[in-house]
Amino acid sequence: MPRINASPALADLRILDLTRVRAGPTCVRHFADFGADVIKIETTEAEDLGGARDGPDFQNLHRNKRAITLNLKAPEGKEIFSRLVKTADVVVENYRPDVKFRLGIDYESLKKINKRVILASISGFGQDGPYQSRPGFDQIAQGLSGIMSVTGTADAGPMRVGCAVADVGAGLLAALGVMTALYERERSGEGQWVQSNLLQAGIQLLDFQAARFTMSGEVPQQMGNDHPTSMPTSAYRTADGYINVAAAGSAMWQKVCEAIGRMDLHEDPDFKRATDRAKNRVRLNAEFTKALAAKTSAEWVAILNKAGVPCGPIYAMDEVFADPQVKHVQASAPVEHPKLGTLNLINNPIKLSRTPPKLATATPERGEHTAEVLLEAGYGATEIEDFKKKGVV
Repeated sequence: MPRINASPALADLRILDLTRVRAGPTCVRHFADFGADVIKIETTEAEDLGGARDGPDFQNLHRNKRAITLNLKAPEGKEIFSRLVKTADVVVENYRPDVKFRLGIDYESLKKINKRVILASISGFGQDGPYQSRPGFDQIAQGLSGIMSVTGTADAGPMRVGCAVADVGAGLLAALGVMTALYERERSGEGQWVQSNLLQAGIQLLDFQAARFTMSGEVPQQMGNDHPTSMPTSAYRTADGYINVAAAGSAMWQKVCEAIGRMDLHEDPDFKRATDRAKNRVRLNAEFTKALAAKTSAEWVAILNKAGVPCGPIYAMDEVFADPQVKHVQASAPVEHPKLGTLNLINNPIKLSRTPPKLATATPERGEHTAEVLLEAGYGATEIEDFKKKGVV
């Protein structure tokens, strides 16, 4: 069977990918990068992506996959899908919760075909409950989960995080759930239904901010660049820009005061304890800004790192990928696209010593591997041609 040799790590897995947009593809990308045989299934009717298939978003999400088209509403299409399920380990979908039942690809239906198959379903708000039928979107989940209530400054109103954290979080949580189900299957011999959603992903990402409420009833507020409880942790202006400084705890508080030459702040009773520094953050930030204005960002980063104080520059995207450490960890990697040439995509950040992930192939064209996959499934060339004429594939 022709395979994309991204990695031997998951080379024995077959994933049927019914996902769209971002959360689902984020989940599936993990398996594709580690060598699973991922078959991306798209509709026979071309979607209007506005040219986005050749854009950075689509190309970054769907590398290392094979692609087929399939009409799941046609009886023959459902039969083809069922045949593929027989040899699949995982099916991943992010339709609205009711769609899978209408198509007959819900977990109970799939289990009858292959008891070892795992179904991963990613939704906006969960597979049931009062918001079950609502369309899910990252920014909606950011608002509903509370993320926007703690992002930005109070005078600016609620603020979204500048990337799709709920989408990506839900996708990664689904991938973690699938890996757990695969491990459990080694003992039980059976698959199961894995679920994640954007709403809970947002709450999970809030972490200690959400736990402040669940444990003590404290409602976190927007603090801008300030850490809500550990000061001085913020973005501070220097002679030529801004840097981040994170000096939590009494030992680090002394180190940072020594490094910036302001031991008077260390002795100031307003800043003696962590709670004092948080309470008096406005004056503390003003004093830090005054001290850091004496040198450039690069000078302060060198001084503070030498003193053992966590700090760093605040980059624009071009500066990110020019940074020597970013280059060293290979945060981006090239892949060859037959039409677009060499593309630099975001590399998988997980490192494995023996079986690392790799960007082996670019995102396939729509339906590029339809005939190939159907031949592997046992269909003949004449049957495949007939499917094409009928609009099944």
